[in-house]
Amino acid sequence: MKWTDTFDIAAALYDKFPDVDPVSVRFTQLRQWVLELDGFTDLPERSGEKILEAIQQAWIEEAQ
Repeated sequence: MKWTDTFDIAAALYDKFPDVDPVSVRFTQLRQWVLELDGFTDLPERSGEKILEAIQQAWIEEAQ
């Protein structure tokens, strides 16, 4: 997975953290969790606020 695979990342986060409310996750924590996902291979420095917002929004939608 790469940073731009927002829906795949969101699904993986939902599976890994099913009891976490994605709205309450800070971007610093979200970034770290994404980097730790199995299959995530992108470079850490390629993340940014817009990417993290997109991932968080996709995770919120996945959780609903």
